[in-house]
Amino acid sequence: MVYYLIAVLHVLVCIILILVVLLQSGKGADLAGAFGGSATQTAFGSRGPASFLSKLTTLSAIIFMITCLSLSVIGSKRSGKSVLETTPGAAVPAPKAPAVETPVPAPTPEQIKKVQEEIEAKQQKAQPPQPEKAPEPKTPPKETPKKP
Repeated sequence: MVYYLIAVLHVLVCIILILVVLLQSGKGADLAGAFGGSATQTAFGSRGPASFLSKLTTLSAIIFMITCLSLSVIGSKRSGKSVLETTPGAAVPAPKAPAVETPVPAPTPEQIKKVQEEIEAKQQKAQPPQPEKAPEPKTPPKETPKKP
């Protein structure tokens, strides 16, 4: 509850601090000051707004720093443990993988020859004999008529 109250106060002070800094004007920053006009800051008098805004800036900066420090202290007390420590249930180890199988030894050259011979024999049995085709008569190439 206190954490949220300080967080809301912190946001409000941030907004006030931004506005107060933006409202202040630097020395001779007005357009009239560049041309010699002396009627600057007449809304609150000649010295009133400068001292009021500077005091408000100082006060809001102090409150901003206090709320920053208090939020960091409260935040560090709230999260004293890791997320993994706060999750319910115990950690279950992963199941063990089966042992690695022994590799099959590479075939010897004699075994490779035997397998190749078996494959060739199967291919010869599977192919039916093909009738021989008569050679096709050769035709002379067609000549294109030449244009005169």
